[in-house]
Amino acid sequence: MAHEVRGVVAMGKGKPVSLETIIVPDPGPGEALVKVQACGVCHTDLHYREGGINDDFPFLLGHEAAGVVEAVGPDVSDVAPGDFVILNWRAVCGSCRSCLRGRPQYCFATHNATQKMTLADGTPLSPALGIGAFTEKTLVAAGQCTKVDPAASPAAAGLLGCGVMAGLGAAVNTGAVSRGDSVAVIGCGGVGNAAIAGARLAGATTIIAVDVDDRKLDWARGIGATHTVNAGQADPVERIRELTGGFGADVVIDAVGRPETFKQAFYARDLAGTAVLVGVPTPEMTLELPLLDVFGRGGALKSSWYGDCLPSRDFPMLVSLYLQGRFDLDAFVTETIGLGDVEDAFAKMHHGAVLRSVVVL
Repeated sequence: MAHEVRGVVAMGKGKPVSLETIIVPDPGPGEALVKVQACGVCHTDLHYREGGINDDFPFLLGHEAAGVVEAVGPDVSDVAPGDFVILNWRAVCGSCRSCLRGRPQYCFATHNATQKMTLADGTPLSPALGIGAFTEKTLVAAGQCTKVDPAASPAAAGLLGCGVMAGLGAAVNTGAVSRGDSVAVIGCGGVGNAAIAGARLAGATTIIAVDVDDRKLDWARGIGATHTVNAGQADPVERIRELTGGFGADVVIDAVGRPETFKQAFYARDLAGTAVLVGVPTPEMTLELPLLDVFGRGGALKSSWYGDCLPSRDFPMLVSLYLQGRFDLDAFVTETIGLGDVEDAFAKMHHGAVLRSVVVL
């Protein structure tokens, strides 16, 4: 049996999204049908709409979501109908060279649902990051469902599916921030503020937020930054050094993803410090650094993909901290909206007016 639902679709490059009728099949082997309760509006969805990922239009957008499993196909044992789940785009395969080495957080062969969701006329849809959750129901690989405590707010919990996990994981997993560390975060949108929250959870004592927007710096203070730097008014490298005894931070996280901000991260870290790139660059960007500086400053230059997370490990733990009042996921939800408001949410996101708009169904 197929399910007829509403969903937000990008029909062509740069075109405004539209609300369309979506046909969702019943789950087959290894698949799950999920009734979506909430889905955050992420920059990646805008990249899809703009053709920045690929040109496999039409796209069913949305991927940062939580909901309830409605049905599962054969050979599914990890989740069952009625389970409250966060959707993830790293469905660990268990058999690739990374998984076999005990490093499933780097799985090289993550998988998606086999069957296609379609428009009413039968046109196959490309679901964003293999999920497609700006819709009332979606079909995913069962491994993309991570069961968590149903007491969590869907609007908050769903944000762990992408942006919040990417930022927090860049600090905790990739950057390995530990108690007593100094941390600087360049770019204080949703991902950057999640990195600040992660640094706070890990016990960093100095957390420096850097941005050119005072409104975002205010958000950063509320989430855990101990100091702020407006990079439009002061050299961020010099200010980070001043705030860390003249040495630089132990870990500097670039949540912008531009050559100039990564250079700032590189030079704002202490000797043997770590620079982490979590902001997503565009294909034409290149980076040039003096090789002697790379050698002489030591430490590590890392990129963080999905916060190097393992959903089965990280999502339940973070939801538990949220329910205990130790991790304020609600702070990332600026507004809740309907399916028909996604295009307006893209505009607000582009202008930096929100941390996250969240579609609630």
